[in-house]
Amino acid sequence: MICPEHEITDRPGYLKGYGHEVLLVRQVFTHKDGSKATLHLVCSDLSCDYNAITTTYKKRWAVEVFHKSLKSNASLAKSPTRTVRTQSNHVFMTICAAFKLECLSIKTQKNPFALCRKLLINASRAAYDQLQLLLAATA
Repeated sequence: MICPEHEITDRPGYLKGYGHEVLLVRQVFTHKDGSKATLHLVCSDLSCDYNAITTTYKKRWAVEVFHKSLKSNASLAKSPTRTVRTQSNHVFMTICAAFKLECLSIKTQKNPFALCRKLLINASRAAYDQLQLLLAATA
């Protein structure tokens, strides 16, 4: 299917190194500044159409962003734990932290990554101020 007004296509094809037929989807976006970007998607379910594939991709992308937030903002991958219990606790707390950050992001209308960086900068600034007070008290 080709729709020139939306510049979208879907057609069957093959990928190098994968022996089965797949559905290849291409969507061209025009950004606000007039530049164009192309999104290429692949689906192994040949019964899907363009709309089903792009809808699934939108849902999947939200999950990918959440995983990135878990790893980057809540430090899921930096767990110093060794036992199953402490690992489970760490995973649970990172999910809670990412959820709270997401709620704060929605409330403030700010990107969770930018919001996390702002929180870290403010925490560093407060720690530096405390250090300066301690240094002044010992001098």
